[in-house]
Amino acid sequence: MLALPLTACDRAHPDRPDMAQDFPLPDRPVSGLGSNSFSTEEARDDRREAETVMAKASVAPGMTVADIGAGEGYYTVRLAAVVGSEGRVLAQDIDQAALARLAERVERERLDNVSVTLGAEADPHLPAGSFDRVFMVHMYHEVTEPYAFLWHLRPSLSPGGQVIVVDVDRPTDQHGIPPQLLFCEFQQVGYRLVEFDRKPEIAGYYAQFEAVGERPQPDAIRPCAAPGEDETATTR
Repeated sequence: MLALPLTACDRAHPDRPDMAQDFPLPDRPVSGLGSNSFSTEEARDDRREAETVMAKASVAPGMTVADIGAGEGYYTVRLAAVVGSEGRVLAQDIDQAALARLAERVERERLDNVSVTLGAEADPHLPAGSFDRVFMVHMYHEVTEPYAFLWHLRPSLSPGGQVIVVDVDRPTDQHGIPPQLLFCEFQQVGYRLVEFDRKPEIAGYYAQFEAVGERPQPDAIRPCAAPGEDETATTR
């Protein structure tokens, strides 16, 4: 994997969240917040998107799952149906307006196994040891503090818990992220790639990760080089 050395310039940025100050900045542009609806739900169901992703992630009744960047709730409502009354879904977003609409939908559809919470750009604030699966669907490229975010996410996984990313192979400022860059960022925070697949049903690719070993100290994390910057990168 490719990584750049960390310098003092990466620290003490006054505009960064306090929770991110000890972590390197990503060495890549970050997409601005896009639409909270990646595509129409009917179109996504026609190509069996959620069904395909949930099957690959082995989502089952009784599981506790998180839908990060839940938006209008396309995955939230479908995850709720699969995990059933004995399972739980936590739906989270940093867009308060979208979250309010999702809360209304959850109430309207009487999804008693769903909780809706506000997230943060550097820390999802998830309860420790709680989640069998954490989903980040077409949103990871919008995370402005990926190293801090993934570091704070790790403790929320239950034993055997997995993180699922669905995204598109294109530059990060074009609402996607190249797979090798995704792999590197996760590896830097102590995750291992479990499965990777490109699927037409999901209009992109599927990546599944698990946490391995000890969580690294923030100052041991090195920012990964974006594609095209290999000449300035060092290899880890």
